[in-house]
Amino acid sequence: MENYAEIIVYGAEQICASCVNLPSSKETCEWLEAAIIRKFPEQPFQISYVDIFNPPSDPTKQKFAKKVIEEDMFYPVVVINGVIVGEGNPRLKMIFSELEKYGYQAK
Repeated sequence: MENYAEIIVYGAEQICASCVNLPSSKETCEWLEAAIIRKFPEQPFQISYVDIFNPPSDPTKQKFAKKVIEEDMFYPVVVINGVIVGEGNPRLKMIFSELEKYGYQAK
């Protein structure tokens, strides 16, 4: 495998106003993790959830959380190794496609 993917789901407890009928950001993170494990079993990755209104002390995550708020991005925002691959209602096809760029192979 070429690389190890770090997947970050940025969101908030409150559902985005434009995303009223969609799952919460945390639920999306959990759903995404399960889908990736099914599609790419035994292929390591790290997935984490970042609350945009209460980000961790990591300066990179704080900066991106601020960007989500300031640019009125639809959340959850899914980022893989620094690349935005989904916003609002992320699509598995786009996420899987990005992971395949790093050498992940469907089983």
